[in-house]
Amino acid sequence: MNPDTSPAATIWIYDTTLRDGAQREGLSLSLEDKLRIARQLDRLGIPFIEGGWPGANPKDVQFFWQLKEEPLTQAEVVAFCSTRRPGRRAEEDPLLQDVLAAGTRWITLFGKSWDLHVTEGLKTTLDENLAMIQDTIQFFRSQERRVIYDAEHWFDGYKHNPDYALQTLDAAIQGGAEWIVLCDTNGGTLPHEVTAIVREVMHRFHFSASDSLRLGIHTHNDAGTAVANALAAVMEGARMVQGTINGYGERCGNANLCSLIPNLQLKLGYSCVKPEQLMQLSESSRLISEVVNLAPDDHAPYVGLSAFAHKGGIHVSAVERNPLTYEHIPPELVGNSRRIVISDQAGLSNVLAKARSFGINLDKQDPTCRQILQHLKTLENQGYQFEAAEASFELLMREALGQRQPFFTIKDFHVYCDMARDAERYGSHSVATIKVEVNKTDILEAAEGNGPVSALDAALRKALMNFYPEIATFHLTDYKVRILDGTAGTSAKTRVLIESSNGIRRWTTVGVSGNIIEASYQAVVEGLEYGLMLQSQAKAALTSS
Repeated sequence: MNPDTSPAATIWIYDTTLRDGAQREGLSLSLEDKLRIARQLDRLGIPFIEGGWPGANPKDVQFFWQLKEEPLTQAEVVAFCSTRRPGRRAEEDPLLQDVLAAGTRWITLFGKSWDLHVTEGLKTTLDENLAMIQDTIQFFRSQERRVIYDAEHWFDGYKHNPDYALQTLDAAIQGGAEWIVLCDTNGGTLPHEVTAIVREVMHRFHFSASDSLRLGIHTHNDAGTAVANALAAVMEGARMVQGTINGYGERCGNANLCSLIPNLQLKLGYSCVKPEQLMQLSESSRLISEVVNLAPDDHAPYVGLSAFAHKGGIHVSAVERNPLTYEHIPPELVGNSRRIVISDQAGLSNVLAKARSFGINLDKQDPTCRQILQHLKTLENQGYQFEAAEASFELLMREALGQRQPFFTIKDFHVYCDMARDAERYGSHSVATIKVEVNKTDILEAAEGNGPVSALDAALRKALMNFYPEIATFHLTDYKVRILDGTAGTSAKTRVLIESSNGIRRWTTVGVSGNIIEASYQAVVEGLEYGLMLQSQAKAALTSS
């Protein structure tokens, strides 16, 4: 992409996940993480990717060097830095030399807009700050670099001293910046304020979508309005939007590009990425959440697992007839999918729709449908949660229809936990013995584990491996325990959710009991059974083809 040839309807997306997003508490990126994210953003069609601050740490230096060796396909990688230091010539500032050494065509420079930060933070004069902004941009321009100027704390600065804040923008423009980006760094500005202030800036400096000088917006989410503020700025003429994937960022985060991009493109008609790239948005959101090792937000707009999930029976019935009744866009446009959720709120429509997703065709008049629904509601009343454990619900449904294949039968199991040893040095020690019947043959096995569930899982796998070697590919990916009635103390009922994977698919099973070992056993057993069912179905499909 070439920013100079953009049509008036184009919004230039600027991603700062690798720099601003990485400032989120608990988020840490390795060099390999940064490279992987950058390449995913490149595939997504993001035109500007801020890579970090060269010279601030060795990892960022290596990042820019690596991308010079193996460039991205379409995105501009941008180096980030501050203005020169007070009382020093720009060409003599070593930090600026490090930025030049990164070799990027574009540099984003931030400077102070708020007089409070100039006098209290930088400990310099207001005139010197203006000189720092203009001198630094002129220096980068003399080195044939193109400059995006981020006006830090712009909105707070404007509200406290509008005349001086406007002078800082004028200094950046005189220095040769091609983009002026207004930053709500503290994240406390509201949309109506953004609208009024951006309108004043547009009028004052005559920004245009097609001229060499254009306006951008950078918002934070401390008041919960980052996305709304960015949209307000665009409606007033801003043509660059800065943000992060999944809204990662310091404190409450940055504007979430996973909400902004579809809002801009699908709701307001602007061009941000190609339609086929927009269809990668949900995948990109989830992939990047995996890379940064943070659980994805299932309820995130557009890209969340629950963004197009339907639970109430009336909702499901309506969506089955016409998705527009309860969906604001077709989920496929952002690479998401419709989900019918099964719970005690479900009606027959939920059961029928979920059955179809399992490849089961049910007749609404079939009395089995109501039996399944009643059984579901009874179990949910006991503490089961099938909306989070669809594998268990499919097994329940197939059992009611006489389609549940008996791969094995558990006849007995015992779990022994030894806490008598030096637990601080060696940890706890558990042993499980299990008796399983497979093909009318009884197998007795024992196994150790670092806990009772681990030992039980190991013993069961050991007993089944000779009959079902594919179990070797199954592994537990998540284990969640919830106490359902905390006032009951140690007698409380426990719900266990276990997520399993065969390396291709993931599935979740549930167990409920007053005994946490019993609840875990239920979920573990159904997890293995469901995996075997998937393998059996795959083999049958190959045979039939």
